[in-house]
Amino acid sequence: QVQLVESGGGLVQAGGSLRLSCAASGLTFNTYAMGWFRQAPGKEREFVAAISWSGGDTNYADSVKGRFTISRDNAKNTVYLQMNSLKPEDTAVYYCAADHFYSSKSYYYTRHGMDQWGKGTLVTVSS
Repeated sequence: QVQLVESGGGLVQAGGSLRLSCAASGLTFNTYAMGWFRQAPGKEREFVAAISWSGGDTNYADSVKGRFTISRDNAKNTVYLQMNSLKPEDTAVYYCAADHFYSSKSYYYTRHGMDQWGKGTLVTVSS
């Protein structure tokens, strides 16, 4: 059974940083592309970032480019999201996700999502 467990969420002031982690189990980690999505109150879930199986390719939503960095450690079965220069509009529940297919086009994940999902971790950015 695939399990994705997010951690690292919390309350931070605008301009601050947070690092989210997602520990994966029940899957062959290096055969999965990994991603982060988020859902703000009253809004639909949206794609944030994705990383290829080896970590050699990444893609980001335009809203987070230059501020967020996705990375992975295949030895630890963990994917990370480093979030810098946080804004109040980044406030959301952040979800880790996994999929065998990797696309370098952010619109692909906006349309199709990913196969496996974590339960989410809340990030709140105060102004």
